[in-house]
Amino acid sequence: MLPASSSVNPRSSAAPLPCESAGTVAGSSDWQTELNTAIRDPHHLCHVLRLPTSWANAAVRASRHVPLLVPWSYLSRIRVGDPGDPLLRQILPIDEELREVRGFTADPVGDTSSKRTAGLLQKYSGRALMITAGACAVHCRFCFRRHFAYQEALPADASGEFALAEIAADTSLEEIVLSGGDPFVLPDDRLAKLLVQLSQVPHIKRVRIHTRLPIMIPQRVTGELLDGLSGLRLDPVVVVHCNHPSELDGHVRTALVSLVARGILVFNQSVLLRGVNDDFATLAALSRRLLECRVVPYYLHQLDRVAGAAHFEVPVERGRQLIRQLRDALPGYAVPRYVRENAGEASKTPLA
Repeated sequence: MLPASSSVNPRSSAAPLPCESAGTVAGSSDWQTELNTAIRDPHHLCHVLRLPTSWANAAVRASRHVPLLVPWSYLSRIRVGDPGDPLLRQILPIDEELREVRGFTADPVGDTSSKRTAGLLQKYSGRALMITAGACAVHCRFCFRRHFAYQEALPADASGEFALAEIAADTSLEEIVLSGGDPFVLPDDRLAKLLVQLSQVPHIKRVRIHTRLPIMIPQRVTGELLDGLSGLRLDPVVVVHCNHPSELDGHVRTALVSLVARGILVFNQSVLLRGVNDDFATLAALSRRLLECRVVPYYLHQLDRVAGAAHFEVPVERGRQLIRQLRDALPGYAVPRYVRENAGEASKTPLA
């Protein structure tokens, strides 16, 4: 077994990477190839990371409903031979996911009841959310949409015409949130077309894109993507999802800084996760590293109580204690808002 400090290396691991995971940003590496060649087999994953076969067998059982999916660029940041690695914990299925726990449900944030039309949800005043894709670059084991019925939610017309007509007819909307899945799995031309269509609706002022692609596969931030985002009438906002400072390597920083350099506001939201970031040192390092990447640490979410993720839950009082420690150690702008989403409420609930 390799030492815990080792990382997956495309030239020395037992299973070579199919493409360079450390490719440069702005299109010199094919992000779609990276997406298509992501690891889906638990035995392959455990072989590459030198984990026991028993872990692979458990992952096969636990991935029955939510399959394993992790791109090589993210895998390269996981320590080889370390079952406790916080990045591994976010992506490896384990038997705990199969345990039924009271209070943990398939739809903890009320997505189903907030549906307006195919591909469009609305929970909060003045903004609505478009389900633009059913795919992601990674299957996070704590995802609140791990049981979401994408087949029913996505518009029958792949162009999203149904949702666009609803948006155009509702002048109370001023912001559209693109979500999924992950909007950045869409090819540049399809995403650009959607952004242009939204910019043609006079009452829409901003478009906000929730994505984990720049963290998972930083090569996704291509020149074409940057041109499409920065050439709009709309004010673009990108919200990335990063939970641990080890996710923010140099290639990710390059991708994030390139977004900011185009005048795009970039925020981060994290989820408080047991065994991943439920300690002061990790959260403080995450905030500092985000600032180095020109990203605002915006939200720290209390775990959404989705079935299969109970083993990630951290007590709220522990979260409050961590926020107090962050306030004592960091400037105010570096301390994320600690919140919880409650189904049916008009806004997220502050917890600290």
